[in-house]
Amino acid sequence: MKKIVITGPESSGKTTLAGSLASHYSGGLVREMVRCYFAQRTIPMNGYEEMELRTIAELQLHEEDRVAVVTANPGGKMIVCDTDLITIRIWGEEKYGRSDPWIVQRTEERPYDLWLLCRPEMPWEPDPLRENPHDRDRLFDVYETTLKRLGKPYIVVEGGPEQRMKSAVNAIDMK
Repeated sequence: MKKIVITGPESSGKTTLAGSLASHYSGGLVREMVRCYFAQRTIPMNGYEEMELRTIAELQLHEEDRVAVVTANPGGKMIVCDTDLITIRIWGEEKYGRSDPWIVQRTEERPYDLWLLCRPEMPWEPDPLRENPHDRDRLFDVYETTLKRLGKPYIVVEGGPEQRMKSAVNAIDMK
């Protein structure tokens, strides 16, 4: 089963692209579990503790594994992940100057076929779970540097929704 990750800074079109690709390929869609996690809390988004990143990472992997099993049973051939642990790793490094060793290890070992790195070209959309409206270009560079350093296969998707979808489909079909 192919595993595709959509990644990049906040408000860069990841969720839209992930849903479109899952639909296009009749694949499973792995939701961004941080949204589910914070939806259950009464504490503001910026009030979280560093240790919660590990909990969120565990939830993300659990959801990914669950979707993979559900998708494989009817013969599905692909899952599309609307984030992965690299995002949580970067989040920890940005906010706390480090990332949990368990998260780091999984970002280095867990296999995926392709990362689609979304360039933050679209207008910022405010959201209670978003923290970085003013440095998306810098964060894009952090994502790209991290993917390169880890030796992950990736392409940059940019342009409007149709161009992003076309680039993504072409890259996936070449895998």
